[in-house]
Amino acid sequence: MFKKILIANRGEIACRVIKTARAMGIKTVAVYSDADKDALHVSMADEAIHIGPPAANESYIVIDKIMDAIKASGAQAVHPGYGFLSENPKFAEALKKANVAFIGPPVGAIEAMGDKITSKKLAQEAGVSTVPGHMGLIEDADEAVKIASEIGYPVMIKASAGGGGKGMRIAWDDAGAREGFQSSKNEAANSFGDDRIFIEKFVTQPRHIEIQVLADSHGNCIYLGERECSIQRRNQKVIEEAPSPFLDEKTRKAMGEQAVALAQAVDYSSAGTVEFIVDGDRNFYFLEMNTRLQVEHPVTELITGIDLVEQMIRVAYGEKLTIKQSDVTLNGWAIESRLYAEDPYRNFLPSIGRLTRYRPPQEGEQNDGTIIRNDTGVYEGGEISMFYDPMIAKLCTWGKDRITAIDAMRVALDTFEVDGIGHNLPFLSAVMDHERFRSGNITTAFIEEEYPEGFEGTQPDAETARNLAACAAAMNMIAQLRRTRISGAMTNHKRRVGKDWVVSLDGEEYPLRLKAKNEGAKIKFADGSKVKLLTDWRPGQTIMRATVNGAPIAVKVKAIPAGFALTYRGADVKAIVLSPRMAELNRHMIAKVAPDTSKQLLCPMPGLVVDIMVSEGDEVQEGQALATVEAMKMENILRAEKKTKVTKVHAAKGESLAVDEVIMEFE
Repeated sequence: MFKKILIANRGEIACRVIKTARAMGIKTVAVYSDADKDALHVSMADEAIHIGPPAANESYIVIDKIMDAIKASGAQAVHPGYGFLSENPKFAEALKKANVAFIGPPVGAIEAMGDKITSKKLAQEAGVSTVPGHMGLIEDADEAVKIASEIGYPVMIKASAGGGGKGMRIAWDDAGAREGFQSSKNEAANSFGDDRIFIEKFVTQPRHIEIQVLADSHGNCIYLGERECSIQRRNQKVIEEAPSPFLDEKTRKAMGEQAVALAQAVDYSSAGTVEFIVDGDRNFYFLEMNTRLQVEHPVTELITGIDLVEQMIRVAYGEKLTIKQSDVTLNGWAIESRLYAEDPYRNFLPSIGRLTRYRPPQEGEQNDGTIIRNDTGVYEGGEISMFYDPMIAKLCTWGKDRITAIDAMRVALDTFEVDGIGHNLPFLSAVMDHERFRSGNITTAFIEEEYPEGFEGTQPDAETARNLAACAAAMNMIAQLRRTRISGAMTNHKRRVGKDWVVSLDGEEYPLRLKAKNEGAKIKFADGSKVKLLTDWRPGQTIMRATVNGAPIAVKVKAIPAGFALTYRGADVKAIVLSPRMAELNRHMIAKVAPDTSKQLLCPMPGLVVDIMVSEGDEVQEGQALATVEAMKMENILRAEKKTKVTKVHAAKGESLAVDEVIMEFE
């Protein structure tokens, strides 16, 4: 077996590979840029080598720099992770020439399947059903519009060398095709160093289902079931699960056999994924093959018990698969939620900064038999950089069936603490509670259809709101009693704590009477409803674990003046707890009015200005593109919200802006 391997990647996938290598007794080498000198993968590896500036095209995807690191470390093999150089045939060829093992497929398979145009042709030859589209490269926007019109809208514009949702746009008309072509081309060049673009028909109401394959260099190939990845935003997966709630055994077998046939047609070895889109009648069409480990591989590992990274390493070493197709069984259900450094309240725009708090839930088997797994590449106090993908963790849960796994994920999300940056935990919680998701009636349009105006948080129902008010009242009582003990010890005079309180949840008042008992608290609301609450919460704790009328609840807590900021199941509420007299006076307080920014275009996230499309004095129409800002390898086009006139432009192309910095002003 290999003695030392180098991981040509960063973040959570580098940490993931290191864990398996360590378990196999293999030493690891990390590589890092200036931005990653204090990264978790650097500290986890046995040794680490610096490879350049923060930008990936000056460090992580520069083949010569990786080759120099391999030579300096004496590594015998390289695991590329995903993204970066993982599907770059030139990198695999360079390793082959240097007599260094590539923990991935052969060069020929990467070339055949890594290029989406070639892979579709090969899929057709192998008898795999494919989506209608233009198989040739597209030179310019005019040709893109012509081809899109011939195929028929809507169409998907895609980077030939793309992946991870980068370089992909859906166009519904000529204007969208023209604009999408240029943005896809730019993103592809920045992310992959390859700006080739192709177009295919966009299948409406699709489900995104993929088959995991595993092959060795001795002619053996098996499939390990499927993953459903239909919960996507901007063509990037957000929530995945295995197996799919939609497939029956007949369709699963047919898709698996086609995936294996395609892999064998290109002499594939290592782990790989064949992606399909599936319509409402379970007709499936080949989408692409990813010749690498997938981001969502943990859910397959959880339901099969197979360590895919270990298998990749063994195959690269020349070993035969010891697993036969008949050995593969799908046990239970697994869900993966991708934790992104992006603000759901700002249309999911990237967020950067320091993680002032990062406390994942406890991993491993839980008391109820479910399992929690968290693949991450960050730590509390670490920094989220603007230079790389915004995903900071993959939270996974396993249960005996789908609803059990979903409910386990709800609890895990409730207790996952992240502060210092914008993040999508509230959105993930909202999806887990969404009845359509829980029913399994999902498509890749789920987020667009269910959150057409973006995500603005959830509103707790009447029972949940009352329970949160009870939690706030109980925490206030605990804090008040603690203060009386402290002040009484100092003054020899014990201050009494009242029983009557008014809890205001975002302005809605809940008058109540609270009686503290040894066994907990009994709370009676003004409308006559009653709550019995048990908790061991103490002031300073950031999660309140309690039972409310016998049901467990876990609420994230931050102390604020006169109350608490509470986060629960996608809802962020402020709970102000006042005495009845103070509540009466508080009603007369004048609300603070937010400043008017309606006549300004603000930068929605820290990023680089790629283009300014208008000049001072220009008349602009509603929906017109004003500026393009790039952050975390994604281009974001900012548009006019109404017809107006540009009075001043503050930003320039190539300038780096902070969040809420003024780009331009309007009349």
